[in-house]
Formats: sequence, structure tokens, C-alpha cells
Amino acid sequence: MSTAPPTRSDLDEQRFRDALRGLPARVWIISLGILVNQVGNFLPVFIVLYLTERGHSAGAAGLVLGASGVGKVLGNAVGGHLADRIGRRWTIVLSTLTTAGLTAIVPFLGPLPVIVAVVGLIGVTSQIYRPAAAAVLLDSVAATNQQRLAAFGVFRFAMNVGAALGGVIGGVLAGTSYVGLFLGNAAACLLFGVVVGVLLRDAPKARPDRGDAAAGAVRAVGYRQVLADRTLMRFLLMTVVAEFVYIQSTVGLPLHVSEVGLSPGDFGLLIGLNGLLVLVLELPITGAVARYRPERVLAVGNLITGVGLALTGFATGMVPLAATVLMWTLGEMMTSTISQAYLGSLAPPHMVGRYQGLHGVAYTAGTGAGPLIGGAVYAIGPWALWTLIAAAGLLSARLSHPVAAGRRSPPRPR
Repeated sequence: MSTAPPTRSDLDEQRFRDALRGLPARVWIISLGILVNQVGNFLPVFIVLYLTERGHSAGAAGLVLGASGVGKVLGNAVGGHLADRIGRRWTIVLSTLTTAGLTAIVPFLGPLPVIVAVVGLIGVTSQIYRPAAAAVLLDSVAATNQQRLAAFGVFRFAMNVGAALGGVIGGVLAGTSYVGLFLGNAAACLLFGVVVGVLLRDAPKARPDRGDAAAGAVRAVGYRQVLADRTLMRFLLMTVVAEFVYIQSTVGLPLHVSEVGLSPGDFGLLIGLNGLLVLVLELPITGAVARYRPERVLAVGNLITGVGLALTGFATGMVPLAATVLMWTLGEMMTSTISQAYLGSLAPPHMVGRYQGLHGVAYTAGTGAGPLIGGAVYAIGPWALWTLIAAAGLLSARLSHPVAAGRRSPPRPR
């Protein structure tokens, strides 16, 4: 009996599975750490409820959230610099220890200005680890698309599992004691730092063999050199636009659900559907798209996300709304892992942290500005928001393809 030869698709999926099985221990260590951290990541979710229950106004809560958002942008930039300067391990430990200490004192703070300052600092410290964690993954695997996708796929799976568990645990704790909630958050941060500090070791740095002047140039590299990479700049702009589009699932979608007469519980079911799909299907979908060029996957995924969210405005019942959620969730699953893996292919070894740091800046800028702009545009008219989402989805898809002039090697330190 003859057996048909395996197709290219079969071989690609097999290579992805092999890459998953062959991931080094450092990937599993950092993924375990992020799972623990996400399980206890309560403060960003419950800080508004905590403040309003203490008698602060919605405007005061918004001020605290604004300070946290600005801090997150700054934290990613600082984290990218530290990851390249002092190493991935100590950057993560510094981030987790300072975040744990600051979070533990939140329920004991009194005046609003002090709360704003401390939560703003938490915004900084809580993001410092992110570029370093991404750099650990890239340091740990071979410079192939399959290996990078496998590493980031496992990392995101751990993050999603942690976030799902954290939402349930946080809800229980918030119903009993906010002091326990924030102390639990601090404990999770501390445990993340212990896992990394005890189990993780930084990958050995390659020694430059181009002479003292070249080695000094590598050590002196900064964000000015990174920003000279036009392919990176286009990618970062794409990230800002794509995140602006995606975050409308927390702005336009709930507003539309209310407008068509559905309940907050119905919105919860739709968001739960999104979370369930991501948890179950993101890793298999990552393996399925691994054989395609990352730029094309990003373009298609961003387009699907934009169209799916724009179609929300035409859906008036739970079934069509669930169909739109399925659509934009598919786009999310196609792009989330691919984007960081693709970014890893752009960065020289001595700039990995800074490249990931700027990606974090772009991500937080898009998700931070999205609710403000989306809410303001929706106030003009729902049609205006859905039109803007569709246009932004098309733009992010277009930006996913580097222009010919931008197809060049990443910048070398001068």
C-alpha cells in the first residue's frame, strides 16, 4: 500500500509541534513566572471599584487610571533600556520586587494625590519586566520563525491562563477584603521575582570580535540608534493603530450592547466567549499560520479584527454579535503571537530589549488612547466610531507590509 507524501502544511505543523516540544527550560521558567504574576494581577482590574467604594468620584478614578497609563508607557521604555544594560534576569527581579512593595501599601494610602503618585509608580515598575521577559524568550531559541512562534505561543498561553484564573480569584477577594486583594497581588509579584531570581540565568553574551571601538559602540547603543530603523518605526505605528482598533472591544462593544437593549450580563458573555476562544484556539492557530510570511499574517489578522469590530454596529442580537466576536477574536489570535516573534527578527542581539521596550510603548499608547478617542467619537455618533474602526483596520493592515525603502537591515551602532 502506497502512502501519500506529506504536504508542506503537514510538515510546517509538524515542525511547529517539534519546536514546542524542544523549547528550552528558560522558556518554561519565564512562562511559569508570568502565569503566577497574571493570576495575582488584580490592581489594574479592581482599582476603580476600590476607589469608588472608598468614596472617590469617577473623575478621581480616571485620574488614577491616567497616571497608571502614563507610567506604563514610561515603564516599557525603561525596561527595554535596563534589559540590554543590566540583563534580563535582574531587570525582571527589580520590576517585580518594586511592584510588590508599592502594591502592598495601596490599601493603606489616604490622600488622593498620594494614591495617584503611587499607582503611577506602579504603572512604571509593573511594566519594566515586559521587554526583559520577551528578550528572554528570544535569547533562548534559535533564530527561526517556528522557534520564536513556539516560545511566544507558550508564553501567551500561560499569560491567558493566569488572567482567566486571576479574574475569578480577584472577584472572590474583592467581595471579602480589598486589603487581601492587593496583598495577594503583591505576593504574586514577589513570587514571580523569586521564580526568575532563583531558576533563571541570563544567556551568555556574545563577545564582540570587531575590536575595542566596535565593542564600545555596541555598549553605547541607545534609543536614538533604534529609532533610526524605519522598518521598526512602521511596525510600531502599525501596533499603535492595531491596538486602538482592538481596544474598542472594551469601548464600542459595551456601548453598542447597551444601545440595542442587551444587559451587562450579555456583554460579559461576549467577552467570556472571546477569552474562551483565545485560551483554546490561539496556540493551534499560531501553529497553523506559522508557515506564512509574518507580514502577511499580520496584515490579514489586522484586517479581520478591524472588519469584525466594525460589523458590531450592524449586529442587534446576541447571535450576530457572537459572530462578530468570533471574527475579531480570530484576528487577535492571528496577530498576537506573530507580532512579537516578527519583532524579534528585526532586532540585533544587543538591541533586543530596546526593540521590545518600544513595542511595549506602542502597545500601551494604543490601548491607552483608544478608550479616550473611541468614547469621544462614539459621542459624535455610533456610525462615526464604526467607520473609524474600519478605516483604522485597513490602515493597520497596510502598515503591516514594509515599504520597499524600509526593507533594510536594522541599524548598526555608530
